[in-house]
Amino acid sequence: MLILLTNDDGIQAPALRVLREALSALGRVVTVVPDRDQSATSHSLTLYRPFRIEQPEPDVFALDGTPTDCVVVATHGLLDEPPALVVSGINHGPNMGEDVFYSGTVAAAIEGALQGLPSLALSLVARRAQEVSFEYPARFTRGLVEAVLARGLAPKSLLNVNLPWTAGEPYRGVRITKLGRRVYRDALIEKTDPRGRPYYWIGGDEPVWEREEDTDFLAVSEGYASVTPLMLDLTDYRSIVDMTAWDLKP
Repeated sequence: MLILLTNDDGIQAPALRVLREALSALGRVVTVVPDRDQSATSHSLTLYRPFRIEQPEPDVFALDGTPTDCVVVATHGLLDEPPALVVSGINHGPNMGEDVFYSGTVAAAIEGALQGLPSLALSLVARRAQEVSFEYPARFTRGLVEAVLARGLAPKSLLNVNLPWTAGEPYRGVRITKLGRRVYRDALIEKTDPRGRPYYWIGGDEPVWEREEDTDFLAVSEGYASVTPLMLDLTDYRSIVDMTAWDLKP
């Protein structure tokens, strides 16, 4: 059995080797990742330029593209056998609530689900600059992967997993959660370069989240691993019923 390991933090991400070692007991692990950080690329594909794929070591590939590119090439001929499961992560930083729409980590798992594969996106809720160990999160991931392989996932679905940073201490437990809601405080920041030309950053204050029961935010804040099942069907079926009364005309 082949497990496809990918991420959006790039080939240098410290979680990669730790997670690969943890999953190797379950089957052959092949790593296909971006050659640099591709955070917040969402579900973008590289369509208007060619890209290169390097192989720095056996069963490890680095691609100058997005996380979605990585899953597409891995499932369309790069590998000598098709993967049975996709594991994306472990991201250094959270992917909770509305973050899933921006996250390259989650996008890679979504692409895996679109390809008909059981897929997981995993994130460690710690600041990017914070020194962390991925040993315990990797062991937890192996147990979750074993459960998915044994029980399966519904078609066109995936698991979005957020793990609290506990400095090696066990999690208080596991909660099956729903997506929480963030309050964003984004701002357009204008600066001036040495030649007097303006340039811009998207920045602002750290977002805060609404304290709501059964959410990924609350679970992680209380020391629990959060596992959120996601569906790819975004259709609002209730609105389909409601909108029939609009009597729209061509």
